[in-house]
Amino acid sequence: MNENEFRASQAGGVPPTYSHPYYQQPVAAAPVLTPPRPKKKRVAALVTASTLAAAVIGGASGAAIVGLDSGTPTGSATSAATVSSTTNTDVSAVAAKVLPSVVQVNVTTRQGEAIGSGVILSSDGKILTNAHVVSDAVGDVTITLSDGTKYQAGVVGADTKADIAVLQAEGASGLTAATLGDSSKVQVGEEVVAIGSPGGLQNTVTSGIVSALNRDLSSGEPDTPFGQTANTSSDSPSYTAIQTDASINQGNSGGPLVDMNGEVIGINSALYSPSSTSAGSVGIGFAIPINDAKTIIEQIENN
Repeated sequence: MNENEFRASQAGGVPPTYSHPYYQQPVAAAPVLTPPRPKKKRVAALVTASTLAAAVIGGASGAAIVGLDSGTPTGSATSAATVSSTTNTDVSAVAAKVLPSVVQVNVTTRQGEAIGSGVILSSDGKILTNAHVVSDAVGDVTITLSDGTKYQAGVVGADTKADIAVLQAEGASGLTAATLGDSSKVQVGEEVVAIGSPGGLQNTVTSGIVSALNRDLSSGEPDTPFGQTANTSSDSPSYTAIQTDASINQGNSGGPLVDMNGEVIGINSALYSPSSTSAGSVGIGFAIPINDAKTIIEQIENN
């Protein structure tokens, strides 16, 4: 979308939307949801877990990701990565450190195949991801390491309000666990790196900065992104997010947002789209602070 089109959308065109950035592979008969009712104020909407991304924010733009190769990567994690770097070797060093701790999450649903990302929490295969990535899973999910190794995994537990889920890979050992940072120390303007599988393209690395903190993504408020979804329910996610301009797209859901020390400070979970026909990043993405995720992980493990 060019600048004129963006301005038109804000002036009276299609209302902007927020979308979970997990990639739903197109199916033969994708359901089309009724769009949110127009409001006097032009506010954003967040597409919830059960929504097919192509159906809600797709159209011609959504078709652009159809047919992308989502096959198993070959070669090492570093050589397989697609790196968009603003700090050159610094981002490369972060990518080399963190990529082995990021997985692709493939989920079979009744609507087709969904793709998200995840973060390795332990060497024996505990995985952190978004609840909306696995909420419609039928049976086990498949996780793929950065080197192409695959495991079946079960859902240990999930909190749909916090949009956090924990998976356990079966028979896994020797995995590289990510280093979890302290999101209370995150500052606006600091450089960050996002890693995941946008469009099923595993080992994709993008970089940017922290644009804002404490963005309220609440399902209970009409003037916040979750408040105008087409299928908002009492279980819709509600949390305070880190905003970033690092490119986040469908398939990045559940992947890490990391600082320049390679420590996970957030879990990528939502993206802003200025219109319902724009499926790509416009530089406004959101991540769940890792300190909040730690609390939910502990609760899940203790249940």
